[in-house]
Amino acid sequence: MMFQITPLMRRLLALMLLTCATWATAQDFPNRPIRLVVPYGPGGVTDINARTLATRLGEILGQSVVVDNRAGGASIVGSDAVAKAKPDGYTLLLTSTALAANHILFKKIPYDPVKDLMPVSFVSTVPTVLVVHNNVPAQNLKELVQLARSKPEAMNYGSAGNGSFSHLSGALFESMASVNMIHVPYKGSAPAMQDLVGGQVQLMFDSMPSAMPFIKAGKLRAIAVTTLKRAQALPELPTIAESGYPGFDVAVWHGLIGPKGNPKDIVAKLNKFTLEALSD
Repeated sequence: MMFQITPLMRRLLALMLLTCATWATAQDFPNRPIRLVVPYGPGGVTDINARTLATRLGEILGQSVVVDNRAGGASIVGSDAVAKAKPDGYTLLLTSTALAANHILFKKIPYDPVKDLMPVSFVSTVPTVLVVHNNVPAQNLKELVQLARSKPEAMNYGSAGNGSFSHLSGALFESMASVNMIHVPYKGSAPAMQDLVGGQVQLMFDSMPSAMPFIKAGKLRAIAVTTLKRAQALPELPTIAESGYPGFDVAVWHGLIGPKGNPKDIVAKLNKFTLEALSD
């Protein structure tokens, strides 16, 4: 008697093989280095977060987590590289506020942040601070607003790029304070900060970790914190909200993202070990 495989049996067999392959992949993961794409240049807060996370995560996973800086296009270049990567867990993106803002700010981007990317883990919320070059005479927020109003479009502010948290913070401040300044976008916060220290731009909204060394060294003057609560690192510095603009509340978030289609078991594994790394 000849044994006949029915269409239903074929489907069940295929499902079993697929399940076994996925299980084996998750069990073996990772068996080679993981690429962590940062859509900004080295030295900015996103890069600092990525390198700190990569070191600890690599120790936990037993594989190297290599940071790959893909700056340009308001983080679009790096994000697109991850969106088009093979969904196997070996290519990840550490991104920030720009991921949510770009599809609103730009008419066309080469990927859909919802359809082409998927979340792996929340990473951090970072307080930001408004800093000015020492040549700017304003000592506090009130004086800075008066100065900006007295010279419309004479003052400029640097940012990590169009759509970055530093850009959106500046735009929100312009709107709430009724001032008109010139926005100067850079390919990341590090080059923007270099020009601010050098006096090529006059002010910037930057993250606390990257701005603090220049504040402590006396190369920049801190004016106000952008979050609703004062920062522990600068407890004496007032917030923008308490300086006359209630409701001003800006912080930069960072998240770990992967291409759509990453196996759920691998995503769960990455999430678990990312949280373990963050708890250290």
